[in-house]
Amino acid sequence: MNAEELREGIFSLRTRRFGTVAEIMIKKMLKFEWGHTISHDLYDLTKKERIEVKFCTALKANTKKITEGNIITEISSATNTSRMFRSNEWSTYKFDCNIQQVKKKEFEVLYYGMFFSDVVEIFKIDADSITADIYYSDKQHAGNEGEGQFHLNNQTYAFHKENYFVEALTYNNLLFILSN
Repeated sequence: MNAEELREGIFSLRTRRFGTVAEIMIKKMLKFEWGHTISHDLYDLTKKERIEVKFCTALKANTKKITEGNIITEISSATNTSRMFRSNEWSTYKFDCNIQQVKKKEFEVLYYGMFFSDVVEIFKIDADSITADIYYSDKQHAGNEGEGQFHLNNQTYAFHKENYFVEALTYNNLLFILSN
């Protein structure tokens, strides 16, 4: 496998399988162990901290509405690779990465980020800093208490980059990390 195949495969994964890739990436990079309960993803044995991991793929927003007349065309052109964009193009394309199901009482540190077409950007924030200041909302679903979300998008990305950015990995770097 090469770096481009890795990237395209990652962009094709959904939900739990995609989340597992991000968890393994952070686990291997930072030498964490798996979480001690199902309430958090990883555990930092050195600092005695519960770690949560939340990542998204950065994709250009779909702005064209699906109708009866264009449904086949829209489905056939709906590949994620056609919607990918580079990290330095974040202000060029409308996008919205939803960091969701954030349960702040279940961890001390959140590693979050975005898979762009050229790099994976990693951010880190303490649970106590997840407030309205980062555009966090504790209203995700009706009736869900203690669970919220925040968005990385054209309006919020620069703030997160300036305040919580850790590092960017190329897909060659990521392939090395995941292979070893």
